[in-house]
Order: sequence, then C-alpha cells, then structure tokens
Amino acid sequence: MVKGIYIHIPFCLNKCNYCDFLSFKCRESDKKKYVEYLKKEIMLYPQYEYESVYFGGGTPSILDSEDLKEILSLLKIKDKGEVTIEVNPKTVDYDKFKAYKKIGINRVSIGIQSFDEKKLKVLGRMHNSSEGKKAYLEAREAGFKNISLDLMFSLPDQTLEELREDLKELFDLKPEHFSIYSLIWEEGTNFFEKLKRGELKETDNDLEADMYKTIIEEGKKAGYIHYEISNFALPGREAVHNSSYWKNEEYLGIGLGASGYCDGIRYKNQVKFKDYYDNIDNGEKPILESEIVDEEAKEVYKYILGLRLLQLGVIPKGKYIKLCEKLRNLELLEKKDNRYLLTEKGLFIANDVFDEFV
Repeated sequence: MVKGIYIHIPFCLNKCNYCDFLSFKCRESDKKKYVEYLKKEIMLYPQYEYESVYFGGGTPSILDSEDLKEILSLLKIKDKGEVTIEVNPKTVDYDKFKAYKKIGINRVSIGIQSFDEKKLKVLGRMHNSSEGKKAYLEAREAGFKNISLDLMFSLPDQTLEELREDLKELFDLKPEHFSIYSLIWEEGTNFFEKLKRGELKETDNDLEADMYKTIIEEGKKAGYIHYEISNFALPGREAVHNSSYWKNEEYLGIGLGASGYCDGIRYKNQVKFKDYYDNIDNGEKPILESEIVDEEAKEVYKYILGLRLLQLGVIPKGKYIKLCEKLRNLELLEKKDNRYLLTEKGLFIANDVFDEFV
C-alpha cells in the first residue's frame, strides 16, 4: 500500500564541495521542461491517497510556487498529510515561504549544515550563517509550525567546541526537528580530490564518535527525542515521510534518479535526462533498475531499516529471533517487551549490526 511520494528536483545553484547527489545547475527552460515531465510521470501511476509528500533534491526551493502547485494539484493528499520541501537559505525569502504555505506545503527542511562562517565556505555553501538563521525566522513568520534543520558534523578540522557552538545556535532557534549527518568523503567530489592531495584530512574516529555522543546528549538536554540514528524531534514531531522508509512502507519515487518501493518492487529511475524523457514520451515508467522484494528480502529490510528507529525497533520472527538474542548477548541490542532495540554500544557500530541480517 503506497503511503508516500518522493519527488526529486535535481537542480542546484551550485555543487557543494562534499556533494555526490544527482544534481545540476540549470536554466529556466530546463526547470519548466522537467516539471512537465514530472507531471507526466505521476500520471503513469494509479492515484494513491498520500499521507506524505516530500520534495527533495538537489534544491527543490529553486522552483517557484506555481511549479509546485501544478505538481501538487495532481496528488490526492490525506487531510493533515505531511507535505515537506527541502530548501537552501539562498533560494528563499518570506514571500516564497508564504506562497509555499498557501499551496499546501506544511513542513520545511532547511539545509543549514553549519552556523560557522569558515565551515560554510569550506563546504562550498552559498549562504552564510545569518542567511541561514534569516531563512528559519522567515519560515516561522510565514506561518510554518513544523521546521526541520540539517546540521553536518565531523567537518574538516572541526573541533568538539565548534560543534557545541553549532548545537547552541540550533537549539536557540528551537526547530521541531533536526537531522545530523557526518561528512562522508565521496569519490568524485571536490572534497575527495582535496583529501587525495593531502589538502584536507579526515576526522579522527574517536573524535567523530565523541561528536556524535555530544549531539545525542545535548539534544536530549534540549528536549529532543533521538528517534532515528540521524534524526531528532520534539515529542510528536517525528518526520512522517522519512519514518515510512524505516518502517519499510511502500512509496513512489518520482523524478530523475529517484528511488521508490511499489507493488513489492524496489526501483531506481533513469539518471540521464534523455533516457528519463524518452521513457516518459513512450508512455513508460522511467525505471533504470528494479528488484523484486520477496518475503525473505522484505524480512531482511525490516531489520536493517527498522532498527534505525531507536524507540520502536523490531519484533523478530523465525530464524531472526535467535540472531537478535545473539546480538543481545553481545550487548548490541536490548529487549523491551517483545521488541529489540539498538543499545548505545550497538548504535555506535550500527552498520556492523545491520550487516548481521544480510
């Protein structure tokens, strides 16, 4: 049963130094054409009733409200459904937020990344710290009552004290939700090239672990629930759309390079504009690759996704009961009622725990 829809907007003002997402600079004509094809792709699927809509990217806020309104007009959204847009502070202002609110968007995810001016420059972000805060305050002023902020850590030469300053700035704003991401040195990025040349160096593993622990501790002090490995929310403000991924629920992925899970099939869309447009022109879903999720695979996904939900965890069955017990004996999982959850020890080596189920 499809409950959510992810819509990928692959356009950006510029490519950040650390980014390996599918995104490109674009002209106005590129945007208009792409929106038309997004609408055509949506029409290739049945009309589901969505509990959540998520505009991700790239930089979805590069689109104006009329473009987004046209897309939303094709979707049947449940009453009080969550409609999220990711925004770059450089691409929004009060009027744009007001327009987004008017067309039914009710949640904003702002890519702050850091409040440190030097770190923002190193990252290649186009906004500065004051513009990041201004975007947040203008979203508030425009009437948004559900705002999430993205914060990165383990940045080049970042100290624990600098991270604490970032956290202080974030908690002073009091968003309903925040997501944290440690820097990943992806091959093909500007950062990776600098790493190879010795111009930048990776954060020491122990320091990175201390940073993650600090985020968890300070988040709890500030009243946030650490409900997913990388996500924190005030009570009752957990992300509906992203939580559906971790609950292994089906969703549509629309747009260039988007991933989806529908009718028992996980798929990824074409990653080249020509192929994407050609498929849709032929009345075909623009799918590049797909995987049939049988009952065994579905069960595996249940654990590697579900254990990310730190308050919910998983209820194992069959052979996985024994495996969960083994991991509990190793103090990587704990048992509450009939559910198994990651322990603090397990949380810090979560990928190793997930590998046990593959």
